[in-house]
Amino acid sequence: MKALIFDGFGKPLRPAVCPDPVPARDEVVLKICRCGICGSDLHMTEDPVFALEQGAVIGHEFSGEVVETGADVRTLRVGDLVAAAPLRGCGRCAACRAGTPAWCENGMTLIGGGFGQYTALADHQLRKLPDGISLADGALAEPLAVALHGVLRSGLKPGARVLVVGAGAIGLAVVYWARRMGARAIVAADLNDFQRDRAEDLGATGFITSGPDMKQRVASACGGAPDIVFECVGKVGLIDHCIDLVRPQGTVCVLGLCTGTDTLDSFRAISKEVTVIMSVFFNMHEFTTAIDALDAGGYAPQALVSDVVGLSEAPAAFEALRSRTTQCKVLIDPFSD
Repeated sequence: MKALIFDGFGKPLRPAVCPDPVPARDEVVLKICRCGICGSDLHMTEDPVFALEQGAVIGHEFSGEVVETGADVRTLRVGDLVAAAPLRGCGRCAACRAGTPAWCENGMTLIGGGFGQYTALADHQLRKLPDGISLADGALAEPLAVALHGVLRSGLKPGARVLVVGAGAIGLAVVYWARRMGARAIVAADLNDFQRDRAEDLGATGFITSGPDMKQRVASACGGAPDIVFECVGKVGLIDHCIDLVRPQGTVCVLGLCTGTDTLDSFRAISKEVTVIMSVFFNMHEFTTAIDALDAGGYAPQALVSDVVGLSEAPAAFEALRSRTTQCKVLIDPFSD
């Protein structure tokens, strides 16, 4: 099969021909339809803290068709169209049975394989796509579930004033869920205004760019200091920045992936009684809810997608996403040249 290979830190992904996967007894082989390029993919290929091995095929936001099943698989059959959850637990412990494989008692693995034409993964990582939801759209389920998990952890209530810092795919997915859950003001903020129209299409009531007097401009756009600020960038210093922007006794919910050691003004945080919540991954109930949202009508999450590229174009598209561009969620079609 054709795939993109990780050759080493600081090197672009390389197109290669790899052996076709063979399923274990509890696995199925998927023919990949689409796989999204995630911000964490960019982090993994530039930061040794993730210990990515040379020769790895990454990519964890994908959907596909079941083309082969292992001997013990009973829940899926050849021809099923599915979305894949990349969190692989043992499938047997209490956490896995409760639908929270991220906290598997025997250890969770974040699987990749989506930047290839085929991959094998456990049947309990997959959910069938309902009728009416396209296989291509199914690749959006994973980032939508990540954003939903953060919004639920934040405790967002109808009528809340919300600021989303970072208008990338996760930030814009947070905008989408905040709109669905009844927030009265949803303002997206970013260094540039590239995603202004996309943010509005997903439900934002306002959009501001970073710069002088940001705190005053945020309060003006939100109709008051925000009740919840979502940090969706993952840069050192941004948690403290969000604490400054949120109202007293408000909540900062952190979804941005930052591997650097951060600092914050603890006196300001405690003086405002700010609640800081960390959010990572999702559970399988949220994953299923994200799939259902792909057929939910208004403020369609499909607006996240800015481009679809083939494997030959993907390395250049991947590298371009390391800089701020007009692109949002780029999907790879591994069977397109």
